[in-house]
Amino acid sequence: MQLSAWRDSGQYLDYRGHKIFYREEGQGPALLLIHGFPTSSWDWKKIWPALTEHYRCITLDMLGFGYSSKPRQEYLIFEQADIFENLLDTLGVEAAHLIAHDYGDTVAQELLSRQLDGKLSFTIRSLHLLNGGLFPETHRALLIQKLILSPCGGLLARLFSREKLEKNFRKIFGPATSPSQQEIDDFWKLITHNRGKLVMHRLMDYMNQRRQYRERWVSALQQPSIPIRLTVGLSDPISGAHMVERYRELIPNPDIVELEDIGHYPNVEAPERIVSSITEFLCARVGKVS
Repeated sequence: MQLSAWRDSGQYLDYRGHKIFYREEGQGPALLLIHGFPTSSWDWKKIWPALTEHYRCITLDMLGFGYSSKPRQEYLIFEQADIFENLLDTLGVEAAHLIAHDYGDTVAQELLSRQLDGKLSFTIRSLHLLNGGLFPETHRALLIQKLILSPCGGLLARLFSREKLEKNFRKIFGPATSPSQQEIDDFWKLITHNRGKLVMHRLMDYMNQRRQYRERWVSALQQPSIPIRLTVGLSDPISGAHMVERYRELIPNPDIVELEDIGHYPNVEAPERIVSSITEFLCARVGKVS
Protein backbone atom coordinates (compact mmCIF):
# COMPACT_ATOMS: atom_id res chain seq x y z
CA MET A 1 0.00 0.00 0.00
CA GLN A 2 1.22 3.48 -0.86
CA LEU A 3 1.38 6.11 1.86
CA SER A 4 -1.29 8.18 0.11
CA ALA A 5 -3.67 5.18 0.09
CA TRP A 6 -3.07 4.63 3.81
CA ARG A 7 -4.03 8.21 4.50
CA ASP A 8 -7.03 8.22 2.19
CA SER A 9 -8.49 5.12 3.85
CA GLY A 10 -8.23 6.65 7.33
CA GLN A 11 -10.56 8.85 9.36
CA TYR A 12 -10.19 11.59 11.95
CA LEU A 13 -11.27 11.67 15.57
CA ASP A 14 -11.83 15.03 17.24
CA TYR A 15 -9.98 15.09 20.55
CA ARG A 16 -10.27 18.39 22.44
CA GLY A 17 -10.15 20.34 19.20
CA HIS A 18 -7.27 18.29 17.76
CA LYS A 19 -7.54 16.00 14.76
CA ILE A 20 -6.40 12.44 15.43
CA PHE A 21 -5.86 10.27 12.36
CA TYR A 22 -6.96 6.66 12.78
CA ARG A 23 -7.61 3.53 10.77
CA GLU A 24 -9.98 0.64 11.39
CA GLU A 25 -10.25 -2.43 9.18
CA GLY A 26 -11.26 -6.08 9.39
CA GLN A 27 -13.66 -8.12 11.45
CA GLY A 28 -13.27 -10.33 14.50
CA PRO A 29 -11.51 -9.80 17.84
CA ALA A 30 -10.17 -6.26 18.23
CA LEU A 31 -6.43 -5.65 17.96
CA LEU A 32 -5.20 -2.22 19.01
CA LEU A 33 -1.80 -1.35 17.49
CA ILE A 34 0.24 1.42 19.16
CA HIS A 35 3.17 2.90 17.21
CA GLY A 36 6.54 4.26 18.29
CA PHE A 37 8.67 7.43 18.14
CA PRO A 38 9.25 9.36 15.90
CA THR A 39 7.08 7.67 13.30
CA SER A 40 3.36 6.80 13.14
CA SER A 41 0.71 4.15 12.53
CA TRP A 42 2.27 3.68 9.06
CA ASP A 43 4.81 1.48 10.88
CA TRP A 44 2.18 -1.29 10.86
CA LYS A 45 1.62 -1.27 7.08
CA LYS A 46 3.51 -4.50 6.39
CA ILE A 47 1.63 -6.60 8.96
CA TRP A 48 -1.74 -4.87 8.50
CA PRO A 49 -3.02 -6.94 5.53
CA ALA A 50 -2.34 -10.29 7.23
CA LEU A 51 -3.88 -9.23 10.53
CA THR A 52 -6.99 -7.65 9.05
CA GLU A 53 -7.89 -10.98 7.44
CA HIS A 54 -8.76 -12.35 10.87
CA TYR A 55 -9.03 -9.43 13.28
CA ARG A 56 -10.60 -6.01 13.64
CA CYS A 57 -7.46 -3.90 13.58
CA ILE A 58 -7.46 -0.39 15.02
CA THR A 59 -4.60 2.08 15.07
CA LEU A 60 -4.00 5.82 15.17
CA ASP A 61 -1.32 8.46 14.89
CA MET A 62 -0.80 9.74 18.41
CA LEU A 63 -0.97 13.46 19.12
CA GLY A 64 2.18 15.06 17.66
CA PHE A 65 2.79 12.22 15.19
CA GLY A 66 2.03 11.42 11.55
CA TYR A 67 -1.18 12.87 10.18
CA SER A 68 -2.55 13.93 13.57
CA SER A 69 -2.42 17.46 14.95
CA LYS A 70 0.94 18.65 16.28
CA PRO A 71 0.23 21.47 18.72
CA ARG A 72 3.14 23.21 20.44
CA GLN A 73 2.35 21.92 23.91
CA GLU A 74 3.53 19.50 26.54
CA TYR A 75 3.19 15.88 25.44
CA LEU A 76 2.29 13.37 28.13
CA ILE A 77 2.05 9.60 27.96
CA PHE A 78 -1.08 9.93 30.09
CA GLU A 79 -2.80 12.04 27.42
CA GLN A 80 -1.82 9.63 24.65
CA ALA A 81 -3.45 6.86 26.69
CA ASP A 82 -6.54 9.05 27.07
CA ILE A 83 -6.76 9.36 23.28
CA PHE A 84 -6.76 5.59 22.82
CA GLU A 85 -9.50 5.23 25.41
CA ASN A 86 -11.46 7.95 23.63
CA LEU A 87 -11.14 6.23 20.25
CA LEU A 88 -12.19 2.80 21.51
CA ASP A 89 -15.16 4.36 23.30
CA THR A 90 -16.13 6.15 20.07
CA LEU A 91 -15.89 2.89 18.13
CA GLY A 92 -17.81 0.95 20.76
CA VAL A 93 -14.93 -1.43 21.50
CA GLU A 94 -15.24 -3.00 24.95
CA ALA A 95 -12.19 -5.29 24.82
CA ALA A 96 -9.00 -5.49 22.77
CA HIS A 97 -5.64 -7.21 22.43
CA LEU A 98 -2.78 -4.68 22.45
CA ILE A 99 0.29 -4.71 20.19
CA ALA A 100 2.81 -1.96 20.92
CA HIS A 101 6.24 -0.78 19.80
CA ASP A 102 8.83 1.63 21.25
CA TYR A 103 7.07 4.78 22.63
CA GLY A 104 3.87 2.79 22.24
CA ASP A 105 5.13 0.26 24.80
CA THR A 106 5.05 3.00 27.42
CA VAL A 107 1.52 4.01 26.43
CA ALA A 108 0.50 0.35 26.69
CA GLN A 109 2.09 0.13 30.14
CA GLU A 110 -0.01 3.10 31.25
CA LEU A 111 -3.19 1.54 29.85
CA LEU A 112 -2.36 -1.70 31.67
CA SER A 113 -1.75 0.27 34.88
CA ARG A 114 -5.21 1.80 34.56
CA GLN A 115 -6.73 -1.64 34.13
CA LEU A 116 -5.01 -2.86 37.27
CA ASP A 117 -6.35 0.24 39.07
CA GLY A 118 -9.86 -0.56 37.82
CA LYS A 119 -9.97 2.72 35.89
CA LEU A 120 -9.74 1.65 32.25
CA SER A 121 -12.80 2.13 30.04
CA PHE A 122 -12.16 -1.07 28.06
CA THR A 123 -10.65 -4.47 28.86
CA ILE A 124 -7.15 -5.43 27.74
CA ARG A 125 -7.23 -9.15 26.85
CA SER A 126 -3.51 -9.53 26.14
CA LEU A 127 -0.40 -7.44 25.51
CA HIS A 128 2.26 -8.02 22.86
CA LEU A 129 5.32 -5.79 23.16
CA LEU A 130 7.98 -5.11 20.53
CA ASN A 131 11.32 -3.32 21.02
CA GLY A 132 10.95 -0.42 23.42
CA GLY A 133 12.24 1.25 26.57
CA LEU A 134 10.33 -0.84 29.09
CA PHE A 135 12.95 -0.09 31.74
CA PRO A 136 14.58 3.36 31.78
CA GLU A 137 17.79 1.88 33.21
CA THR A 138 18.33 -0.19 30.03
CA HIS A 139 17.22 2.40 27.45
CA ARG A 140 20.29 3.44 25.43
CA ALA A 141 19.18 6.59 23.67
CA LEU A 142 20.94 7.71 20.52
CA LEU A 143 23.10 10.83 20.76
CA ILE A 144 20.63 12.74 18.59
CA GLN A 145 17.83 11.86 21.02
CA LYS A 146 19.84 13.13 23.97
CA LEU A 147 20.68 16.34 22.15
CA ILE A 148 17.08 17.02 21.14
CA LEU A 149 16.03 16.45 24.75
CA SER A 150 18.60 19.01 25.95
CA PRO A 151 17.85 22.73 26.56
CA CYS A 152 18.87 23.50 22.97
CA GLY A 153 16.62 20.74 21.64
CA GLY A 154 14.16 23.08 19.96
CA LEU A 155 16.87 24.53 17.75
CA LEU A 156 18.42 21.14 16.97
CA ALA A 157 15.01 19.72 16.05
CA ARG A 158 14.57 22.51 13.49
CA LEU A 159 17.91 21.55 11.95
CA PHE A 160 17.07 17.84 11.85
CA SER A 161 17.09 16.61 8.24
CA ARG A 162 16.11 13.63 6.14
CA GLU A 163 19.81 12.76 5.83
CA LYS A 164 20.19 12.69 9.62
CA LEU A 165 17.08 10.55 9.93
CA GLU A 166 18.47 8.05 7.43
CA LYS A 167 21.86 7.98 9.14
CA ASN A 168 20.31 7.28 12.55
CA PHE A 169 17.77 4.75 11.27
CA ARG A 170 20.53 2.76 9.61
CA LYS A 171 22.19 2.50 13.02
CA ILE A 172 19.15 0.97 14.69
CA PHE A 173 17.91 -1.40 11.97
CA GLY A 174 19.40 -4.88 11.57
CA PRO A 175 22.55 -5.42 9.48
CA ALA A 176 20.62 -6.89 6.52
CA THR A 177 17.24 -5.18 7.00
CA SER A 178 17.97 -1.48 6.50
CA PRO A 179 15.02 0.64 5.37
CA SER A 180 14.71 1.39 1.67
CA GLN A 181 14.96 4.91 0.30
CA GLN A 182 11.18 4.87 -0.19
CA GLU A 183 10.65 3.91 3.44
CA ILE A 184 12.94 6.71 4.60
CA ASP A 185 11.03 9.13 2.37
CA ASP A 186 7.72 8.00 3.85
CA PHE A 187 8.99 8.24 7.43
CA TRP A 188 10.29 11.73 6.71
CA LYS A 189 7.03 12.90 5.14
CA LEU A 190 5.11 11.78 8.23
CA ILE A 191 7.55 13.34 10.68
CA THR A 192 7.53 16.70 8.89
CA HIS A 193 3.79 16.78 8.14
CA ASN A 194 2.05 19.68 9.93
CA ARG A 195 5.51 21.15 10.76
CA GLY A 196 6.25 18.18 12.95
CA LYS A 197 9.92 19.03 13.47
CA LEU A 198 8.83 21.90 15.71
CA VAL A 199 7.46 19.50 18.35
CA MET A 200 10.07 16.73 18.24
CA HIS A 201 11.88 18.05 21.31
CA ARG A 202 8.57 18.21 23.20
CA LEU A 203 7.69 14.63 22.26
CA MET A 204 11.14 13.49 23.42
CA ASP A 205 10.14 14.22 27.01
CA TYR A 206 8.80 10.67 27.15
CA MET A 207 12.28 9.63 28.30
CA ASN A 208 11.95 11.82 31.39
CA GLN A 209 8.43 10.51 32.01
CA ARG A 210 9.67 6.92 31.89
CA ARG A 211 12.07 7.67 34.71
CA GLN A 212 9.49 9.61 36.70
CA TYR A 213 6.83 6.90 36.52
CA ARG A 214 9.10 3.86 36.36
CA GLU A 215 7.59 2.12 39.38
CA ARG A 216 4.03 2.46 38.08
CA TRP A 217 4.80 1.28 34.57
CA VAL A 218 7.24 -1.53 35.38
CA SER A 219 5.06 -2.92 38.18
CA ALA A 220 2.17 -3.19 35.69
CA LEU A 221 4.23 -5.76 33.74
CA GLN A 222 5.15 -7.66 36.89
CA GLN A 223 1.55 -8.45 37.81
CA PRO A 224 0.46 -11.39 35.61
CA SER A 225 -3.16 -10.26 35.15
CA ILE A 226 -3.16 -10.99 31.39
CA PRO A 227 -0.93 -12.90 28.93
CA ILE A 228 2.08 -10.80 27.88
CA ARG A 229 4.65 -11.55 25.19
CA LEU A 230 7.81 -9.69 24.21
CA THR A 231 9.03 -10.13 20.63
CA VAL A 232 12.33 -8.36 20.21
CA GLY A 233 14.97 -7.71 17.56
CA LEU A 234 18.22 -8.52 19.33
CA SER A 235 20.42 -6.31 17.13
CA ASP A 236 18.67 -3.16 18.35
CA PRO A 237 21.29 -0.93 20.07
CA ILE A 238 18.55 1.00 21.91
CA SER A 239 16.37 -1.74 23.41
CA GLY A 240 17.73 -5.04 22.14
CA ALA A 241 19.53 -7.98 23.76
CA HIS A 242 20.52 -5.97 26.85
CA MET A 243 16.86 -5.07 27.49
CA VAL A 244 15.88 -8.74 27.16
CA GLU A 245 18.31 -9.63 29.94
CA ARG A 246 16.67 -7.10 32.24
CA TYR A 247 13.20 -8.31 31.21
CA ARG A 248 14.12 -11.84 32.30
CA GLU A 249 15.34 -10.51 35.65
CA LEU A 250 12.21 -8.51 36.44
CA ILE A 251 9.25 -10.22 34.75
CA PRO A 252 7.90 -13.50 36.20
CA ASN A 253 7.63 -16.42 33.74
CA PRO A 254 8.61 -14.27 30.74
CA ASP A 255 7.30 -15.18 27.30
CA ILE A 256 9.97 -13.94 24.87
CA VAL A 257 10.52 -14.42 21.15
CA GLU A 258 14.03 -13.38 20.11
CA LEU A 259 14.80 -12.34 16.54
CA GLU A 260 18.45 -12.62 15.57
CA ASP A 261 19.89 -9.92 13.27
CA ILE A 262 16.73 -7.79 13.54
CA GLY A 263 16.91 -4.27 14.91
CA HIS A 264 14.64 -1.72 16.54
CA TYR A 265 11.76 -1.93 14.04
CA PRO A 266 10.89 -5.67 13.82
CA ASN A 267 7.41 -4.85 12.44
CA VAL A 268 9.12 -3.16 9.46
CA GLU A 269 12.18 -5.39 9.19
CA ALA A 270 10.63 -8.85 9.69
CA PRO A 271 6.87 -8.53 9.16
CA GLU A 272 6.21 -12.22 8.47
CA ARG A 273 7.96 -13.25 11.69
CA ILE A 274 6.01 -10.64 13.64
CA VAL A 275 2.68 -11.83 12.22
CA SER A 276 3.66 -15.40 13.10
CA SER A 277 4.57 -14.41 16.66
CA ILE A 278 1.33 -12.45 17.10
CA THR A 279 -0.95 -15.19 15.80
CA GLU A 280 0.86 -17.98 17.65
CA PHE A 281 0.71 -15.98 20.89
CA LEU A 282 -3.00 -15.28 20.56
CA CYS A 283 -3.78 -18.92 19.84
CA ALA A 284 -1.37 -20.63 22.26
CA ARG A 285 -1.30 -18.27 25.24
CA VAL A 286 -4.65 -16.55 25.06
CA GLY A 287 -6.55 -19.61 23.89
CA LYS A 288 -9.86 -18.92 22.20
CA VAL A 289 -9.39 -15.37 20.96
CA SER A 290 -12.32 -13.11 21.74
